[in-house]
Amino acid sequence: MFTLDHTDPHSKARVGTLRTDHGDIPTPIFMPVGTQGAVKAIDHRSLVELDTKIILGNTYHLYLRPGTEVLRTMGGLHRFMNWDRPILTDSGGFQVYSLREIRKMSDKGVEFRSHLDGSKHLFTPEGVVDMQRAIGSDIMMVLDECTGNPATYEQARSSMELTLRWANRAVTQFECTEPLYGYQQFHFGIGQGSTYADLRKTCMEELVQKQFDGYAIGGLAVGEPAESMLAMIDVSTDVMPPNKARYLMGVGTPENILTAIERGVDMFDCVMPTRNARNGTMFTTKGKVNIKNTRYKLSEEPLDEALDCYASQNFSLAYLRHLFVSGEILGLQLATMQNLALYLWLTRTAREKILHGTFRQWAGETIEQLNAPRL
Repeated sequence: MFTLDHTDPHSKARVGTLRTDHGDIPTPIFMPVGTQGAVKAIDHRSLVELDTKIILGNTYHLYLRPGTEVLRTMGGLHRFMNWDRPILTDSGGFQVYSLREIRKMSDKGVEFRSHLDGSKHLFTPEGVVDMQRAIGSDIMMVLDECTGNPATYEQARSSMELTLRWANRAVTQFECTEPLYGYQQFHFGIGQGSTYADLRKTCMEELVQKQFDGYAIGGLAVGEPAESMLAMIDVSTDVMPPNKARYLMGVGTPENILTAIERGVDMFDCVMPTRNARNGTMFTTKGKVNIKNTRYKLSEEPLDEALDCYASQNFSLAYLRHLFVSGEILGLQLATMQNLALYLWLTRTAREKILHGTFRQWAGETIEQLNAPRL
């Protein structure tokens, strides 16, 4: 499934290729979040034009709506949404974690009430595998418990041990079931352990013994300091096998992505580019833009001439501001296109710089430029 093509001589940054039946995925890669089978405020054609290699869906949301029976009847999520490129599905563990006021954890699984109608449901490691068989994602994630922050050592250890027990059961279920739609599915484990290095190391070592197709780092970007996050990434990638894909879940800012690539991570997802776009914040190669700011009212400057993207070059800042102030849906669409173009450019360019041996210098300069206020 994964081939390691090149490693940066000056850091842990790497270039690889994920091969799936729906297409090859060059890494490092950013995956736009399409929680319910759609990336918010952008259509599939635009995603293809941005050269999106893979999108992410969410098992929790797809299970509740439209439901796994609908997806099974329609031939899986690819066919249902008319998307012929790879899809990764999160297990729903983070979404259930966020429902902590209306859920109950046990060794059996997690019982929760739907945020839609209050109905009761139970997610087990086996059931989540079956759900993702029905969804038909190319890459399936195990059910895990996302440890909150702050957490005591005992809380983090208990959560990590539960995640490992669930992983054992998920592996058994994955191995005794088959894909439903005639193409191969892959199974990734998720490491937990909060901000405790020994727990992170132990968890990942145990997961590696289970021979997953890839490995993810979960439970970060939940309120811990940035330096703690980077330390836990380092601990995890030191243990992860070099011949398997490495996925940092739910992280994050452009700076987070570049610093994680430097530490050996291959795959990323985050709602930040699409969510911020809908709030009027746009990421550009010259810094962030709050498009509602009156300073742009008469600006004829294009949004981002450095990006090869329809939204970046064809509209003035004044027009984009007008769209947001007027509440026009087109503003959300163009802002989303811009932000995803920036994130996809970031990982694509990182790959090129790693291959050329100039990644660390470029990453440092790029972080400084992206964090600078747009003049």
